[in-house]
Amino acid sequence: MFESLGLQPALLRAVRDLHFSEPTPVQYAAIPPALAGRDVLASAATGSGKTGAFGLPLLQALLALPRGKTRALVLAPTRELAAQITSHLGALAKHTPIKIAAVYGGVGFGGQVASFKRGTDIIVATPGRLLDHLAQGTASLGDISFLVLDEADRMLDMGFLPVVRRIIKKIPAAHQTLFFSATIPDAIAKLTKEMLRDPVRVNLAPTTAPATGITQTIYTIDQQRKTDLLVELLKDNAIYSAIAFTRTKARANRLAAALEKQNIPAERIHGDRSQAQRTRALADFKSGRYRILVATDVASRGIDIVDLGHVVNYDVPLVAEDYVHRIGRTARAKMTGDAITFVAPDEEQFFAQIERTLGKRLDRSKNPELPPPAAAPPRMHQVHNRRQSGNGSRRKR
Repeated sequence: MFESLGLQPALLRAVRDLHFSEPTPVQYAAIPPALAGRDVLASAATGSGKTGAFGLPLLQALLALPRGKTRALVLAPTRELAAQITSHLGALAKHTPIKIAAVYGGVGFGGQVASFKRGTDIIVATPGRLLDHLAQGTASLGDISFLVLDEADRMLDMGFLPVVRRIIKKIPAAHQTLFFSATIPDAIAKLTKEMLRDPVRVNLAPTTAPATGITQTIYTIDQQRKTDLLVELLKDNAIYSAIAFTRTKARANRLAAALEKQNIPAERIHGDRSQAQRTRALADFKSGRYRILVATDVASRGIDIVDLGHVVNYDVPLVAEDYVHRIGRTARAKMTGDAITFVAPDEEQFFAQIERTLGKRLDRSKNPELPPPAAAPPRMHQVHNRRQSGNGSRRKR
């Protein structure tokens, strides 16, 4: 029970409001040492309750300090994750005076500058936008006592490691660090040695295992027939809400448009969309306005949808760990879910690597009967050539 962790009544009340009955394993392991002021290095699967694992001790520590200064910084790799963390921390801080603000790109600077000037207790930021504020002199990190890095391996994948190091140099040396990462690759391990002082190690994320409760279904399908297969599968109303992952932004746009033509409500979320568009797309998807959210890997972490029934790997990810993170969007909060993957012949090598990482072969399912592909319209130059040929015949006669 959360009561056994030594949390203050205001935080326990918020936990009850959220209907959290008992701590998750990572919360059991990370909260006590964090409350004791220790640095924590934790690796745990996506959807395992990491925000509560660092958020609850962070809030409790801030309750004992004077207000009016920004004392805690949480770094996250994507706008979506930063927004999600801000929302979750806000819910946990509901019965406290602690204020939280998000700082990320795609939106104006004005509100963010005001948050720094007010001395908002916790700033949740993406590295790039925070560095912009530091460069412009609109942010100061001189009073930071608590630093959290969430999804640190994703920050490494996105090339943020040098930026993170520059940010850390702006923070007072005497601070507590809570470091969370789904995996600990060599570069991350090196960073932890630079940042952490005698950390408590919490290892609950074997890199080869997706979250329990996920049924994995694999279909072998030609690249040009993937959309047909998805449309056919969606005739089953059991797939009521799904994220479909594509490899590129252009493919996400094409897939969303193709689904809309089939009267399947779909929306897109990827790096070329503004923050307002991404936020609206996610909110509309959660509300049920859209049945399918088509996304690139910008959304494979940082989207918290508890009742997401299905994840569709429309394209096989090139990195095996990304497969685990993608399908981790379903079966969150100890629920069950389904992951469906389309494997084209030119993707077999990438899927074989996923199977090697998982340590097992995933059986292929029998494809449903697909309608014959629609005949392609004649190309314009072919029509033009036929017209020329016909005109020539008439001239000869």
